[in-house]
Amino acid sequence: MALPAEHPEAQHRASRDLSALMELSQVAGEAAAPSEVVELLAARLGMSYATVTLRDPDSGEFRIEGAYGVPNKAQERTRYRPGEGVIGRVIETGEPILVPSIKSEPRFLHRALDAKRLDGQDSAYVCVPIKTATEVIGTLSAERAAGSDVPIEEDARILTILASMLALTIRTRQETIEERRQLAEENARLHSKLKGTRPARLVGEDKRMREIYEQIDQVAPSDTTVLIRGESGTGKELLAEAIHAASTRKNGPFVKVNCAALPESIIESELFGHERGAFTGAVRSRKGRFELAQGGTIFLDEIGDFSAATQVKLLRVLQEREFERLGSTQTTKVDIRILAATNRDLPSLVSAGLFREDLYYRINVFELTMPPLRERRSDILLLADHFVEKYAKRSSKIVRRISTPAIDMLMAYHWPGNVRELENCIERAVLLTADEAIRAHHLPPTLQTAEATGTAHHGTLKSTLETLERELIVDALKQHRGNRAAAARALGLTERIMGLRVSKYGIDATRYKA
Repeated sequence: MALPAEHPEAQHRASRDLSALMELSQVAGEAAAPSEVVELLAARLGMSYATVTLRDPDSGEFRIEGAYGVPNKAQERTRYRPGEGVIGRVIETGEPILVPSIKSEPRFLHRALDAKRLDGQDSAYVCVPIKTATEVIGTLSAERAAGSDVPIEEDARILTILASMLALTIRTRQETIEERRQLAEENARLHSKLKGTRPARLVGEDKRMREIYEQIDQVAPSDTTVLIRGESGTGKELLAEAIHAASTRKNGPFVKVNCAALPESIIESELFGHERGAFTGAVRSRKGRFELAQGGTIFLDEIGDFSAATQVKLLRVLQEREFERLGSTQTTKVDIRILAATNRDLPSLVSAGLFREDLYYRINVFELTMPPLRERRSDILLLADHFVEKYAKRSSKIVRRISTPAIDMLMAYHWPGNVRELENCIERAVLLTADEAIRAHHLPPTLQTAEATGTAHHGTLKSTLETLERELIVDALKQHRGNRAAAARALGLTERIMGLRVSKYGIDATRYKA
């Protein structure tokens, strides 16, 4: 029986319902799981049973996604189709259904709960749709003991308000899940594409590295000369190997020449070869690196270190693919591809007259730049895992993980030595570890942080500056053998200020006299 609105009990119930609705709306707005919403609904409004059903995207049926008072097994097996029972009818029509007595409602299917409960107390039941502007995406239903002083219309009103809030939350969550699914599929497609073109030794999924992989696909099939730029330790040689491995010359030789490591006195012989007797000690003819690369690829690393004389001879090889051995007048022709690399600023060298402009434009037909590790920080852990696996296998050790403090150090460091430095750090850590984990103290001192080593500075800025000032004054007095006037001039101070500072810090200048 409904009470008049002005009745104290009705006012108390309205206040209680408003408080419950506010709490429910907050939970629903925070994208909580449907089970949390119905549990709170039952607790605050005294419901004995409550469910949320949502459409299964695979089967198209509606299944229970959250319930209160329903056994887990019943939740798993219960399904509804449009038009089936009370829930199915709400799904089909998009309109709420109020059932004052489930005992006298023939459409009530009792799928989620055992029908034997009908032998006991009767219940009132409300089911409302959860719908967007275009479709019904689920239902919200609840029941309480029949004959309650709470009108069924009030329950329907609260459930309808809550269902509209749930609709927005559920739709947002479904859209987010769909976006993540599409992103995962896109990443999987991209990973599959990259897996086929990326060589095993080039590790990285950063955007800059993906661009490198695409450029390898573009340039590898041709015989175009490629200039690879990048800081020392970024992996320029690996990139050159990748280009060769993806080219039509992959079955030919891949000859590497470290131009910076070859002395000027033998570099011509190393590159072009020599004939017997060409110079003292040349007891037999010898092929140079260009001849050894016949039918394949030659990689000229640190090409910016070539002398002017060598640059002239290299230019001819690039233009004509021919040269003469040292001590020979016979021209040798070669069929090779040339890849070059440098960590130096070649345009600046050209401007300074240290590198031939015509040679620069001849080698810079297609340029690739390997990014430094600090610009592809997302690859640091990927590379670290790769090196852990590599050196653990080489050392016959089991290393299962990198500890969180060690990860923090790896991510915070600026890596001036790039990938090569990271590899050396991991090799050292694998060697030191004895408990199947890379820990912070296994990393080199250069990576250690003040927090990890307990060396964090605890003084104030004022005290730190005063300590530094005192040290500078003492050093100046030592350098000038206790002469305060000379020390003051060296520090850019007047003699008066120097006298005040010496007094302030209690420095005995006579100690430093000769």
